[in-house]
Amino acid sequence: MNFLLTEEQKLIQQTAREFAEQEIAPSAIERDKNAEFPTEIVKKLAELGFMGMMVDPQYDGAGMDTVSYGLAMMEISKVDASVGVIMSVNNSLVTFGLEKYGSEFIKEKYLKPLSRGEKLGAFALSEPEAGSDATQQRTTAEKDGNFWVLNGMKNWITNGKNADIYIVIAQTNKELKHKGITAFIVEKGMEGFTQGVKEDKLGIRSSDTCSLSFNNVRIPQENVIWEVGKGFNFAMNTLNGGRYGIASQAVGIAMGAYEKALKYSKERKAFGTEIANHQAIQFKLADMATKIEAAKLLTLQACALKDAGQDYITQASMAKLFASETAVEVTREAVQILGGYGYVREYEVERMYRDAKITEIYEGTSEIQRIIIGRSILKN
Repeated sequence: MNFLLTEEQKLIQQTAREFAEQEIAPSAIERDKNAEFPTEIVKKLAELGFMGMMVDPQYDGAGMDTVSYGLAMMEISKVDASVGVIMSVNNSLVTFGLEKYGSEFIKEKYLKPLSRGEKLGAFALSEPEAGSDATQQRTTAEKDGNFWVLNGMKNWITNGKNADIYIVIAQTNKELKHKGITAFIVEKGMEGFTQGVKEDKLGIRSSDTCSLSFNNVRIPQENVIWEVGKGFNFAMNTLNGGRYGIASQAVGIAMGAYEKALKYSKERKAFGTEIANHQAIQFKLADMATKIEAAKLLTLQACALKDAGQDYITQASMAKLFASETAVEVTREAVQILGGYGYVREYEVERMYRDAKITEIYEGTSEIQRIIIGRSILKN
């Protein structure tokens, strides 16, 4: 296996790093404090081609490989995981699924502006009673001539307030259970479609999350993604793609916290020397660095397998599981190394600690990842 990056991948990584440091970092603390959506930053990400990174240029995407996407996600999330998840949803959950399963009509009307970053996407699967068990969809869509009439509610939708285009999963035939689920495109402004209040969250506060309500929303037939009854398969396949995105986000969060802890340990003195010279701190830093490197390699392996056209599902779940748990552990230790300073906003690791937790929950909890990995092991 070749572990070396290409010159193009290095350039994308460097571009993302410089953008994060220059454009994202200065406002990260205030945006987190005020739960402020990074509108202008998202526009600039679009100008770099980072909102449709893996989409074919035929559909106005940047045509980059998945490894490049993972590297860019790490660099962006190292500075601000809120910006990272906005970018991840548009790339992994929205443009990925529409390019792979959408009709030419959908690609022309919806995928192109999403890839250019002129429009922002959201993925609406979770419900008040359908989280990890996505088969229990209560949102319904009934056929009415050339339209589908959508009713129900979705919860915990990232980009929910600011998105323009929503992928919504709904039950279209209850008797068929998960084989009677269908995916639709809903546009902001459609009659009967409303967004709830923005959630007041522990972390990723600069990213907006809210519930969505559908009251007799009429969706044209051409807005059906793939085929009627294929919605569950569409959602699961799309989430498989999303997991290396969240793994990359988690690696980035861990990298950011580790770098700040390392820098602090070389400056802070205790008992007559820099704390980096104390074995207790060195052991923490050694464990942090090792686990970050392992998480990064797992994540890039999943990305590389996808680029090679090979089965990457198990590796993506492994990467998401290990990287998210590593992010929580590393950020916790970073707070510990900084001590009292780690507990205040100014030194940022407290934000990274809060941001890390969600990576163990969304796009498949750690428990769900273990189920996927366990079944794969037993099958093979």
